[in-house]
Amino acid sequence: MSDSTFLLVASDSCSSSMEEELHVLAVDDNLIDRKLVERILKISSCKVTTAENGLRALEYLGLGDPQQTDPVTSTNVMKVNLIITDYCMPGMTGFELLQKVKQESSNLKGVPVVILSSENIPTRINKCLASGAQMFMQKPLKLSDVEKLKCHLLNCRI
Repeated sequence: MSDSTFLLVASDSCSSSMEEELHVLAVDDNLIDRKLVERILKISSCKVTTAENGLRALEYLGLGDPQQTDPVTSTNVMKVNLIITDYCMPGMTGFELLQKVKQESSNLKGVPVVILSSENIPTRINKCLASGAQMFMQKPLKLSDVEKLKCHLLNCRI
């Protein structure tokens, strides 16, 4: 599998009983990787929206370039409280996406970001964590990773 980008986006209201379904935005330039993540998240009782690249993800999140944003997308800005993105993707890396989300002017500044990568590079991991990533996970994403992540999110919110 290629080193691509994924986003996990949970709805604003999380509870320990999981009454509300987590909403996940899976962003990946590779269709197979995107479908794999989508399937794992759906098995884990998450609602899933997909995008094919980081720029499209920014549009969904309301952070896209207004000059290049599709009017339909810009009116349907998603509310998010968790993002999972892989480090490597053409056009915009997951690290660049992390930086956009954590910018001072971003209304998503407080949103936890988890980075995924198929490469275990300590300098990359440290750079992401130092820049505000909540966690760094090894690809491919597994069902147990999603369950761990959901528990971590709920524990942070309790």
